Amino acid sequence: MNRGLILKFENLVQLRGVCRQLRTLSYRKVNRAQWKPVQLSAHHVYPQFWQKDKYISIALSQHRHLATKEETKKKKKIPTTRGEVEIRQKMTVEELAQAMGKDLDHIYEALLYTDIDLDSLEPDSVLYEDHIKLIVKKSGMKYKSAKLKEEKERENTDAVKRPPADPAVLTPRPPVVTILGHVDHGKTTLLDSLRKTQVASMEAGGITQHIGAFLVHLPSGEKITFLDTPGHAAFSAMRARGTHVTDIVILVVAAEDGVMQQTIESIQHAKNAGVPLILAINKCDKPEADPERVKKELLAHDVVCEEFGGDVQAVNISALKGENLMVLAEATVALAEVLELKADATGLVEGTVIESRKEKGRGPVTTAIIQRGTLRKGCVLVAGKTWAKVRFMFDENGKAVDAASPGIPVEIMGWKEVPSAGDEILEVESEQRAHEVVAWRTYVEQQEKMKRDVEVIEAKQKEHRMEYEKKQQKLAHLTWRQRKAVLYKANKHQMFYKPKERTEMDKNVLSVIVKGDVDGSVEAILNILDSYDADDECKLDIVHFGMGDISETDISLAEAFNGVIFGFSVKANESIKRLAAKKGIKIKLHNIIYKLIEDLKDELNSRLPPSVVENTIGEASVLDIFSVTVGKNKIPVAGCRVQKGLLDKKMKFKLIRNGDVIWKGFLSSLKHHKDDVQVIKTGMDCGLSLDKYIEFNIGDAVICYEEKEVQQTTSWDPGF
Repeated sequence: MNRGLILKFENLVQLRGVCRQLRTLSYRKVNRAQWKPVQLSAHHVYPQFWQKDKYISIALSQHRHLATKEETKKKKKIPTTRGEVEIRQKMTVEELAQAMGKDLDHIYEALLYTDIDLDSLEPDSVLYEDHIKLIVKKSGMKYKSAKLKEEKERENTDAVKRPPADPAVLTPRPPVVTILGHVDHGKTTLLDSLRKTQVASMEAGGITQHIGAFLVHLPSGEKITFLDTPGHAAFSAMRARGTHVTDIVILVVAAEDGVMQQTIESIQHAKNAGVPLILAINKCDKPEADPERVKKELLAHDVVCEEFGGDVQAVNISALKGENLMVLAEATVALAEVLELKADATGLVEGTVIESRKEKGRGPVTTAIIQRGTLRKGCVLVAGKTWAKVRFMFDENGKAVDAASPGIPVEIMGWKEVPSAGDEILEVESEQRAHEVVAWRTYVEQQEKMKRDVEVIEAKQKEHRMEYEKKQQKLAHLTWRQRKAVLYKANKHQMFYKPKERTEMDKNVLSVIVKGDVDGSVEAILNILDSYDADDECKLDIVHFGMGDISETDISLAEAFNGVIFGFSVKANESIKRLAAKKGIKIKLHNIIYKLIEDLKDELNSRLPPSVVENTIGEASVLDIFSVTVGKNKIPVAGCRVQKGLLDKKMKFKLIRNGDVIWKGFLSSLKHHKDDVQVIKTGMDCGLSLDKYIEFNIGDAVICYEEKEVQQTTSWDPGF
């Protein structure tokens, strides 16, 4: 094509772009003097070598002329903001101009060299954070994220505890006693003997899976509220929660086992809560029992029994045979009398959620300890971000009760949602007041989440900006064409993948859905999963968690995320199982927590790619080197002797020199006494050549090996 025609075509394209900018600037003169386009003479249409900057300078001169023509007298001066400009993630052009103390023309000028289409830009058009920051920087100013001001404007409508009661209205209450100790040291058997029920026989594998609250009536007429906590390592949060609502801790230690891991943890929980201890040395009926050893071991953990000059009562018992249980109960009552436990049984109710769950046909149910006031049917309660109008109350035996006074454990029905274990229960005056409290707490949580999100977003943006600047510095010496070529080569292997496929390409993912029977069980499982630290091997993604049996919603989520459903002490009916089988969804149901975690580890292992392991078959040393001529090519040949194993021509080989592998591949020939062979055994001599031109050295080692795929196992250790 003629060079003159090319130049004319380029000039026309440039002229068209400038005209669009001039038309855009003229359109912006809203409520201003009418702009008249500049009449270009005919000789301007085909200039010889016009630069784009000339057109832009014409546009800007017209632009400035319009901004200062008739309005300079009427227009008020906009105060310029010096220092930092408060910005948000989204702002209109007009809002940004006001925040910066500039007019709209300034914003349009700053956007001239960006990728924003000025033709479609209006004063109420929304600008996003990247462009907002660019405009502020171009203006020689700094920016900062706007603070959330709504929190100060909104009135706090939360419910709070009442002031301390008048000592004159306080009445005695039953002590709340938490039983702590290691797995299988006899905590549940002790309670079973006290309550004369068969709780222990119903538990999975002899391990308490939930926290339970029971009221025990002693022959003397005294009442004691017992909290039975799980001793397994997974339920640390439950044990800690039990100590925060308790008055006395009974530490159960097996006489034949002594101090164990959860024993030490239980002592620490009691110390943190400032709760006094009573030591119950269980299984003293066994021949190998050694109570004195237990007392001495506890000295190392600052638990000093009375016989050693301390203040901790120690009682030797046999929970299975019922020996000395009344002595333990009397020791508990005596300590409770010393503590002078009293409470206010009047006024609005205060308490703590010990455990919560969702039951079919009953809805959300909580086990709670009342700490102040008297709970009755019809009371309106608030806990966390949910509320309840009490419909029914039950004791630990499932018998309906009309009232629950301080220190009494009770099951409560009537909750709108399942509260979290450990939430504080407060009674409010009406349902309307309950709605206000829940709305306020939800609002506060949202505000806190927004603040955290802003911090995370800013940190990510800073990280991405630093990465981008590093990449730009590496490419700074290149022209823009060279930079495009480099970036294309770096990313072309991902160009034909869909976004979902690109993320799956980077790492394996195990998506899980966790369902449990009660809130504490789900909490324990999630706490274990929080310790997962092998994302570089396989990413663990918790898609959903909740309480109740497996539902169709869980199946749909598992199908959408290609996940696995793990259920703890829950069921899946036959229709759900058939639906899961039809859609290829795995449902893993367990009653013992460590078996669930082992199953989850197996699923993680199945997601890991197999590792390739080299299995050595034979090894030979190079004793002599020579070459043979094949056509016009000289091929190096090594004279070798097999030192161990055998050399099989079908297998892979590698050449090792001074401890370094310098070649891997296959043999092109293997001879014994000038005959082609497939296998050379130990002690035999042979000549061999490689499938690639490599010079041999005397003393090189030739290794024959095979590659086997071995399934990898995750490095994650849940701690039990």
